Amino acid sequence: MQEYITIYLIRHARQNSPLCNVNVELAEEGIIQSRLLGQRLKHYEIDRVYSSHLTRAVMTADIVRDELGMKCDKEEVGVCIIEDLQETDFGELTGLSDEVLKVKYAAYFAARDMLCEDLRIPGGENGQEVYLRMSRAMNHIIENALEKRSSAVAVVSHGGAIRCYLAGILGMPWSHRFMIAKNMENTAIMELRFHIANQVISVERLNDYAHLEGHEELLRKHFK
Repeated sequence: MQEYITIYLIRHARQNSPLCNVNVELAEEGIIQSRLLGQRLKHYEIDRVYSSHLTRAVMTADIVRDELGMKCDKEEVGVCIIEDLQETDFGELTGLSDEVLKVKYAAYFAARDMLCEDLRIPGGENGQEVYLRMSRAMNHIIENALEKRSSAVAVVSHGGAIRCYLAGILGMPWSHRFMIAKNMENTAIMELRFHIANQVISVERLNDYAHLEGHEELLRKHFK
């Protein structure tokens, strides 16, 4: 009898802009990252790949599907792409550079770094709100996997959204989510297990980017 469903929750590959949460395509490095990720996932017996609707996540998922030899036909597109997996709404911060953010929103970041409360991003979401919609998406994915008796699925989402979801299932204060993999690499894998008997999720692996080893130029510290 199947004991659990494995969920590989993955941060999207590198996008082609450093501006805050702009909806853009992958950089060339991101395409390479996605291919390396897909090649690694060939050994994981994945039945289905999901992604948020944002371009960088969809492109990552599509490359992974190609590497796995999977194709999403037109009837499946609505199932494979789930908007609730999208990145945190950064509100007024969207489209700004790090240099501008550090000056214009210095007070917000200083307060956030104190880890005292779940601050709302100016004009955007707070951690709990992101967790609630991520939970809707993940519950849908789990229900689908149970129905189809899938043993493993891959889910491509975003760094901020992933931190919110992990903080929620681990029972952490929302303000502490920024302490989860502060340097979460693009295409990093978070391995979760949904245990069918007691309906709980465990975190088995965090920020695993072994497929990028030997490719120093693909790490986030080189993202300009």
